[in-house]
Amino acid sequence: MSERAAKPEAPPTRSTMTSGFLTVGGWTLMSRILGFLRDMMIAAYLGTGAQAQAFIVAFSLPNLFRRFFAEGAFNMAFVPMFAKKLEAGDDPLGFARDAFSALLAFLSLFTILAIWAMPWLVLAMAAGFAGDERFTLAVEYGRIAFPYILFISLAALLSGVLNATRRFAAAAAAPVLLNVIFIAALLLAARLGLDVGRTITWAVPIAGMAQLALVWLAARRAGFALIPRRPRITPDLVRLARIAAPAALAGGVVQINLLIGRQVASRFDAAVAWLYNADRLYQLPLGVVGIAIGIVLLPELSRRLEAGDTKGGQDAFSRAAEIALALTIPAAVALIVVPIPLVEVLFQRGRFGPDDTAATAAAVAVYGLGLPAFVLQKIYQPLFFARENTRTPFYYALVSLLVNAALAIGLAPVIGYLAAALGTSISAWAMVWQLRRGSRPMGRAARLDGRFRRRIWRILAASLAMGICLYLGQLVLGPVFALAGWRYLALAILIAIGAISYFAFARLFGAFRLAEMKAGLRRGQG
Repeated sequence: MSERAAKPEAPPTRSTMTSGFLTVGGWTLMSRILGFLRDMMIAAYLGTGAQAQAFIVAFSLPNLFRRFFAEGAFNMAFVPMFAKKLEAGDDPLGFARDAFSALLAFLSLFTILAIWAMPWLVLAMAAGFAGDERFTLAVEYGRIAFPYILFISLAALLSGVLNATRRFAAAAAAPVLLNVIFIAALLLAARLGLDVGRTITWAVPIAGMAQLALVWLAARRAGFALIPRRPRITPDLVRLARIAAPAALAGGVVQINLLIGRQVASRFDAAVAWLYNADRLYQLPLGVVGIAIGIVLLPELSRRLEAGDTKGGQDAFSRAAEIALALTIPAAVALIVVPIPLVEVLFQRGRFGPDDTAATAAAVAVYGLGLPAFVLQKIYQPLFFARENTRTPFYYALVSLLVNAALAIGLAPVIGYLAAALGTSISAWAMVWQLRRGSRPMGRAARLDGRFRRRIWRILAASLAMGICLYLGQLVLGPVFALAGWRYLALAILIAIGAISYFAFARLFGAFRLAEMKAGLRRGQG
């Protein structure tokens, strides 16, 4: 393929976005399910002891910077620019290749520096580890795992290329590889009697290489074979850096929020593992719904703005919010109402005991309060990023940081490790309030339409009615959960009660119409 891309495709229909959401959401759901299996196995093999906590911190370090460089600052600036170049036929391949080469060079140097500075990075993540076995293990594991940031950041850029060209499958499927490799490593360690902590740590960079290979091949098939070349400074890359800088600062603020929570947790026994497992549970609906919507919505809004389609932009924004909240609000209610059965069945086995279940479930309920806010952030932020406005979200993130720090640090002496989860949830709502207020001057395309405003209250009513059904179902099934061989069936019945009751009440209240969903699915598959 030449340096100039092929002629852009026709403008997308609403069903194109629905199809993209279903593709991303479906693969993300598979990844999250495998992720749960992975975490169940880690909890069973390692419990909440020194190896488990050291691995969590070591794995969190590249993922912290991953959100900073990959899905965060860099991609939030790169995707709108690439999508607009693709729409205009303005050499998108050359721009993507330059960005890929620059990111490769920078992250190679950054990775070497981080491996050298690993003791200080571990202390920055979990100062409570200082002077005990957890610190030594975390430094060792961190040096093994950190190169993952290089592979996954390059994979994220390639995923942005694929998403902008409306090819969502490979990018959405890549995280599945991570969990498959983790599970294989755990089974191998158990079968051969290997050290479980070190084995799964080595699985991290191997999984990163596998993910990068998958999306690189998919991008090549799409006509974007990004072969590295000597980095060069071009006007487009200067503009990309200028746009990405505020987003990088905003990403840094978000990561400081995470660090605050981790530091608070590191000072309480096993709290790092409790919060990690709770985070994994609420990340399931967040990943399937919020992240999927955000991935599809950003390039969609960028195209609409480039084409001057204000009405189409409002429709895309409103339908994204409607679909996301119709799935997220009932999930949040479930996390608040029945966290103990969820944690007990998913994690309580081996070295993960009843006390760990109770502590993790409490954090799950607190995170549930913030789940709709986490998803709404994914919906509102593309309004700014599609306009190449990364400064405003940075200022909002600073305010969110202050809220989180005040709550997490100030309440830790009162409510212990739960202060970290509460600070995260409340600061997320503070961020949403600012994003909504700041989007008002953007005009019609940033306003939720009449259909959304009519239906959101019905979605809330259906979710609350479902919550009552779940609570009653938990009371009835309580004795069954106490039977070791039957708790899986009990949880399946409880989930069925929640799903059936929610869709029944949603249909009764008119929260959504099945005919619209079926029509969207048919068009999305066409």
